[in-house]
Amino acid sequence: MQQQMGADPLQACLQSRASEEPFPPAHLPENSSPQEEAAAGSMVGVTAMRTWIEPVVAGSQVASAFYDTALLLVVKNYYNQTNATAPSHALEDAQQKAVSNFYIIYNLVLGLSPLVSAYGLSKLGDRMHRKIPICFPLLGYLGSKTLLLLLILLGWPIEVMYGAAAFNGLTGGFTTLWAGVMALGSLGSSESRRSLRLIIIELVYGLAGFLGSMASGYLFVGFSDRYQEGTVLVGCSIACYAFCLLYSIFVLTVPKPAASSPAKAKSAEEVGSQLPAHKEAAAAAAAESSQPSASSSSTPGSPSKLIIIMLFVAAILYDLAVVGAMNVLPLFLLREPLRWNAVQIGHGNAAGYVIFITSFLGVFVFSKYLRDITMVMIGVASFSAGILIMAFVRWTFLFYIARAVMLFALIPLPTIRSMLSKHIEGSSYGKVFVLLQLSLVTTGVVTSTVYNKIYQNTMNWYSGFCFILSFLVGCLSLLPLSIVAIKQRSTTGSLQILTK
Repeated sequence: MQQQMGADPLQACLQSRASEEPFPPAHLPENSSPQEEAAAGSMVGVTAMRTWIEPVVAGSQVASAFYDTALLLVVKNYYNQTNATAPSHALEDAQQKAVSNFYIIYNLVLGLSPLVSAYGLSKLGDRMHRKIPICFPLLGYLGSKTLLLLLILLGWPIEVMYGAAAFNGLTGGFTTLWAGVMALGSLGSSESRRSLRLIIIELVYGLAGFLGSMASGYLFVGFSDRYQEGTVLVGCSIACYAFCLLYSIFVLTVPKPAASSPAKAKSAEEVGSQLPAHKEAAAAAAAESSQPSASSSSTPGSPSKLIIIMLFVAAILYDLAVVGAMNVLPLFLLREPLRWNAVQIGHGNAAGYVIFITSFLGVFVFSKYLRDITMVMIGVASFSAGILIMAFVRWTFLFYIARAVMLFALIPLPTIRSMLSKHIEGSSYGKVFVLLQLSLVTTGVVTSTVYNKIYQNTMNWYSGFCFILSFLVGCLSLLPLSIVAIKQRSTTGSLQILTK
C-alpha cells in the first residue's frame, strides 16, 4: 500500500534537506552535539507535518457522514409524522415523494448558493492566503449543522434546513473547501507524483467516510431511547467540524511549491561552471537552441486548449452520471424491494466508501505502468458497469456486488484534476480548481433536480431506470476522453498512448 497518509510533504522536505548540506552553519555549527542535530531534525519533521491537510479532510468527512445520515432519517421521521393520517398502503409513496421534494429544494439551494462566493474566496486564496478557502467553508459547515441540532431540540419545521443550506453555500460550501484542499495538495507535490498525492487525499476522505458511515446508524439508533433521535449524531458532527476549523486556523501551514526544475537548473549550472572555456560557447549555443522546444513541452500554458476543454467536459459528464445515481440511491434503498433501516443504510454507505480504498490501490499500481488518461477510462468503465448492475438490484447481496464492480469509480475526477494541474501555473490552481468544482456543482444541482423528478415518475413501474440513465451518460463521457487520448498521440506516439 502507498506510504502513510500525508507522508509526501514530509518525505519531499527530508529528501530536499538530504540533498544539500545538513544545515547551514548559521543554524547548526560544525561542532554541534548529536542532541542539537536531533532537535533540529525533529523541528523539520514537525514543520512538515503541519502542512498535512489530511486531518481536515478526515475530520470534515466524518462530520459529513454523521450529518448526512442524521438529515436523511430526521427528514424521513418528520414526514412520517406529517403523513400519519394517510392510509398505510399510500404512506410509503407519500413519504418517498415528500423526502424527494425536500432534497430537490435542499440540493438546489446547497448547490447554487456557492456561486455567489466560491470564485471570490478561491481568488483571495490565490492572492492572499491559501487557508481562506478552507476556513470560511468550515465556519459555514459549523453554523449550518448547528441549525439542524436546534431543529431537533426545538421542534422547528424542516424548512429551516433550506436556510442552513443557503448559509453553508454562501460561505463557500464543499465547492470552495475541496478546491482549496486540492490546491494545497497540488502545491506541495511534484508533477510525477501529483496523481498519487491527490488520490491519497481522496483515500483519507473515503476512509473517514467509511468509519463515519459505519458508526452513524448505531449512534442514531443507540441513543434514541435517552435523547431525541439524531441529537447525539448531529452533536458529534458539530464537534468534528469545530476541530477542523481550529486545526486549520492554528496548526495548518501552507506547503512551499515543489521545485524540481530549479534543482535541475542548479545542477546544470554547476556542471556548466566546470566546463573548459572553449566548450562554454558550444554548450550555451546548444542550450539556446534547445530552449524553445523544452519550454514548449514543460510550460503549463503551452498544451492545447482542446485538451483542457475536453477534460472539463469529461469531468462534467462523468460527475453528472455519478451525482444523478447517488442522489436517488438513498430513496431506492428505503422502499421496496430492499426497505433498509438506519443500520443497513450506514453499512451501505460504508460499502460505497470502500471504493476510495480500491481506487487508491488502483492508482498506486496503474500509475507505474499506465498514463493518466488510461486510468481515467478504466475508472469510467468501472462505474458504468457497476451502476448498470445496480439498476437490476432486488436483493441486498446484489447491491454489494454492484458496489464491488465500481471498485475504480473514484479514479477519474482526481486524475483529471491532476492532468489539469500539469497544464496550468501553480498560482492559478485555486481559480482553475474552483471553476471545475463550480461546473460540477452547477451540473450536479440540475442533475439532482432532473433525476429526482424522473425517479418520482418511474419508481412505481421501474425504480432502477435512473441507474440505466447514468450508465448511458457514463459511457458518453468516454468520447471527450478519447479525443484527449488522440490529441496526446500526436506528441507521445501511438505505442505510448496507453502505457508509459
